[in-house]
Amino acid sequence: MLPKFLLADNSQETPDTIFVVHTEEPKFIVESDIEDFWSNQEIHWLSDVPESEELINQLLEEAEEYLEAEFESQENLFDEEEQD
Repeated sequence: MLPKFLLADNSQETPDTIFVVHTEEPKFIVESDIEDFWSNQEIHWLSDVPESEELINQLLEEAEEYLEAEFESQENLFDEEEQD
């Protein structure tokens, strides 16, 4: 079973962009600025676009929370490596 969210990047072609992939229905990929989730944001729907704007906003907030948690986790790993 896949996790609900996955991170992807294409640092060779778009080094300032991050992609958050939502693997559950409705499936989508959020493309955004790596420094600011809400900047230059584009949603690529892999499923039908939900009719509910509230659902879309909720999913985007969950995607942002996931991204922030992943970045925080990475920072903690780098900090631990520097201390060793």
